[in-house]
Amino acid sequence: MSGYFSTSSMAHQALSHRAVALTYGQRALTIGTLHPRLFQGTAQSTTHRGTPYRRLALTARLFEAVFLGDREEADRALAFTAKRHQPVHGTIEEDAGPHHPAGSPYSAADPELMWWTAGFTLDSVEHQYDTLVRRLTPGERQRLFEDFVTWAELFGMPRHGAPEDYPAFRAGFDAFLTSDRAHLTDEGRQVGRYVSGYDVPHPAPPPLRPLFSTVNLVVVGSLPSVVRDRFEMRWSVREEAAYQAVTLSSRLAHQRVPLLARTPLLRGRSEEFYKVVARGERAVLARGHASMPGVSDREMGPLAG
Repeated sequence: MSGYFSTSSMAHQALSHRAVALTYGQRALTIGTLHPRLFQGTAQSTTHRGTPYRRLALTARLFEAVFLGDREEADRALAFTAKRHQPVHGTIEEDAGPHHPAGSPYSAADPELMWWTAGFTLDSVEHQYDTLVRRLTPGERQRLFEDFVTWAELFGMPRHGAPEDYPAFRAGFDAFLTSDRAHLTDEGRQVGRYVSGYDVPHPAPPPLRPLFSTVNLVVVGSLPSVVRDRFEMRWSVREEAAYQAVTLSSRLAHQRVPLLARTPLLRGRSEEFYKVVARGERAVLARGHASMPGVSDREMGPLAG
């Protein structure tokens, strides 16, 4: 049974590349904390406050199911998400800049917020494909944009919630990052530093440490400098050189070694990796530690489950 996205679609092609699949989520979630209603609404409503990496891994698996799975698998993921989103609505509890005072509403069914979720994801998939595989053409960027509009519509967003086309999306997204509409709460700054891998409270097991260190380097290095500045992330010349070396090696592997580029090492679904992340968090909790100290163990109001 075919899926909602054919194997020739840009979304399927991009997310089938493991380098993209293993890095776009951390990047999107880090930048997404700059949208206070989206971030705070999620933080206040989540049933996974104590297990944030499990939630991130679950979200990645659901996204992958819709983009890469057949229709039966995708429909299960969509139904699961719709059920989880039904109770997600309310008002944010903290002031978050001039455009997002305490009491501002949020809802998982808000078309604007639904598109921002898709937009942060689209931006990161596009950027990581450009950086780690090859640069997209203008036509491919438009096709990728259209795939993400379809994706958001599958989750319930009406078409009018999205920009008219890719240039309109890109102009609006880039303008947001440098505007006062982008705002970090203290919790948002902590979460972004953890999710990006800039702060690592619990090192991965030794056999996996090089892989996780490389992923974190790629994620932090891929952030726009204006975003790193907002998160107070220092970025040295040495780190930039390492980042450029890793990304160049990835592009060369995809473009100059065709047989390697088609192997499971670089292509395919990443579900098993996401499960590794969730298992790693369970091991941390079993040792009596908080997953994200100061965040996952933070006391919340009655909305948090």
